[in-house]
Amino acid sequence: MQPRFSLLCFFALCLSSLSAQTLPVIDLEVFATGLNSSIGMTNAGDERLFVIEQAGIIKIIDGDGQVLPTPFLDIDSRVNSQSNERGLLGLAFHPNYAENGYFYVNYTQNSGDTRLSRFQVSADDPNQADPDSELIMLTADQPFSNHNGGHVAFGPDGFLYTGLGDGGSGGDPNNNGQNRLTFLGKMLRIDVDNGDPYTIPADNPFAEDDFTLDEIWALGLRNPWRFSFDRETGDLWIGDVGQGAWEEIDFQPANSTGGENYGWRCYEGNTAYNLSQCTGINDLTGPIHVYENGSNLGCSVTGGYVYRGSEFPKLTGFYLYTDYCSGRIWTLFQNENGVWHNEELLNANNNIFASFGEDQNGELYLVGRNGTIYKIVELCTGFELTSSVTDESCAGDADGSIDVTIAGGLAPISINWSNGAETEDLSGIEAGIYTVTAIDENGCEQKETLTVINSSPEAPMITISGTTLSVPDEYTAYQWYLEGELIEGATNATYDSSNPGIYTVVVTAANGCTTLSDEVNLVLGVMEQLGLQKFEINPNPTSDLLQIRLESQRSGTFSLRLHSLSGSVIMEEKIELNRSFQKSMDLRQLPAGTYILSLEQGGLEVTRLVEKQ
Repeated sequence: MQPRFSLLCFFALCLSSLSAQTLPVIDLEVFATGLNSSIGMTNAGDERLFVIEQAGIIKIIDGDGQVLPTPFLDIDSRVNSQSNERGLLGLAFHPNYAENGYFYVNYTQNSGDTRLSRFQVSADDPNQADPDSELIMLTADQPFSNHNGGHVAFGPDGFLYTGLGDGGSGGDPNNNGQNRLTFLGKMLRIDVDNGDPYTIPADNPFAEDDFTLDEIWALGLRNPWRFSFDRETGDLWIGDVGQGAWEEIDFQPANSTGGENYGWRCYEGNTAYNLSQCTGINDLTGPIHVYENGSNLGCSVTGGYVYRGSEFPKLTGFYLYTDYCSGRIWTLFQNENGVWHNEELLNANNNIFASFGEDQNGELYLVGRNGTIYKIVELCTGFELTSSVTDESCAGDADGSIDVTIAGGLAPISINWSNGAETEDLSGIEAGIYTVTAIDENGCEQKETLTVINSSPEAPMITISGTTLSVPDEYTAYQWYLEGELIEGATNATYDSSNPGIYTVVVTAANGCTTLSDEVNLVLGVMEQLGLQKFEINPNPTSDLLQIRLESQRSGTFSLRLHSLSGSVIMEEKIELNRSFQKSMDLRQLPAGTYILSLEQGGLEVTRLVEKQ
C-alpha cells in the first residue's frame, strides 16, 4: 500500500511538473434529451444505452439516439428518492447478459436503506425487464439520507463491485469509513454466479479475517460517486466526494489484491481530518489527485472513465472526470516517468453532470441531471500534419526545403516555424533542425520537428602512425594542408610528414561535395625530424667491436661521433646515409667505461649510451 505521507510531496510534483503529452481538445454534443433526473448510464453489450432516472426508472436510448417511450424498468414504488442523494443509484448488466438476462441495481428502498438487487429481462421483449423478478442480494442500513454511494459495476475478474458511502450526516459521526464490521464507507466485491444469493470470492482480502466483513474489497471511502474499470488495463478509478475541503480521485492498479484503506475519516484528501481511533496511518492509501472544494473548481467530484473508444484516437488512454457543481472536465494521466498530471480539458459551466457513461465500443457520454445526455467528442481527431524534406545538396548551399501538408482542422490555421517563418513550406534553407507548429481555430495543435541535412561527406578523422597521416581511402580526391597552407602534391589518402604542426585534409565525395577534416597536431621527436627509423647498436655492453645500424626515410649526410661523458670527442666521421647504413666501430683500445655515441645533422642530435667492458 502507498503510505500517505509520501503523497504529500507526490501531489506537489503533480502540480509543478509539465507533461510532454499533447492534450486532447474536447467538446460535448447533445446526444439525447427528454429524460427526468437522469443520474447514470451504461450499456448491455449492444448498441442500446440504458439511462437511470433517480425516481426508480431505467429508460433505453436506441441505436438511433431515440429515447424509447416505455421504460425498461419501473420500480418507482419501491424507491425512496425524496432527498438529493437517494433513489435508484446504480445499474450493471451481467457479463453474460445476452444469455442469462440478469442485471443488478443499487437503490434506496422506501425505508431509506440500501438494497442491491438482481432483476431479469422479460422473456418476451428485450426492451422490457420483469419487475417481479427481483432477487435481493444485499442490504445495508442507512442512518442518514446522504452519502449512499450506489454505483455498481462488474470488474474484469467477473465479480460484482458496489461502492457505499459512509452513511451520511457530516464528518462520518459513526466512523463507518474505518469500521470493518459495516458495509458503509466501503467498496464491496461479491461472486453473483455462485451461492444463494452470492458467495465471497476466495481471494477477497478479508475473507479469512474475523474482524472484517468478508465482502469488503477496500475501505476508508466517504462517498464514492462513480468508479470504473479501465477496459484495457483493468485498473480501478474512484471519484470520492469530499467533506467540505478536498475532492479526490483514488486509483487501484489492476494487480492489486485489494484491502486498500483510502483513509476517510482519518484524512480528507491528503489533509488530516479526524485522527481519533485511527491506527496504521502509514498503511493508508492516498489519492492520486485532489482539488479544493469550495473554489471555482467545484464542490462534488464525479468519477469517470479512461477512454478506450475508436472514434477519437487522440483521447485514448486519458482518464476523464468532472465536478457536479462546476461542470469542469479534467483528465488525469501519467507521464513517461510515472508522475501523475491533471489538466483541465473543458469548462462546461455547471451542467450538473451526475455521471459518465460508456457504450459498447468505449465511447464516452456525460449524463446531465437535467435530463440531457451528451457525447464527448475530440475536436482534433482528423487534424494531421505531414511533411517531406529535401536535403541541402552540399554544406553551405542553402538549397534545402520542407514541404508541409495539413489535413482536417477548422480554418483558419496558423503556422509558425522555429526560425520565425509563418509560411506553410520552407525553401532555401541550410542544414539544421526545424520545428513547425500548426494551430487551428479549435485550438488543436500539431507539431513536428524535422531535420535538413547536407549531402557533404562527414568530416573524416585523421589517424597518425609515426609520421604518416591518413584518412579512409573512400573519397575521390584529397588535399592536405599544414597550418592552413596547401601542401603541393599531397593529394593521396596518406601523407608522410617531415614537419610538425597542425594538419587538415579536404576530401571530395563522389557527389562533388567537399568536407574539411578535423585538425590534428603532429608532434615530431628528433628521430622523426631527422627521418630516422632505426638507430641500433649491439652488442651493448661490448669489449670488442660495436655494430651500428641505421635506417632512414631519406638520404643525407650525418656526423657520427663517439665521446666521453665529459664531452671529449674520441672519434668522429661524416657518413652518407642512403636509406640504410651499417658500420663496425673498434672499441678494443678504449678503457672500460660509459661513452656516448651521437648522430647529428643540422643541429639535431640523437644519442645512444655505450658500455665498454
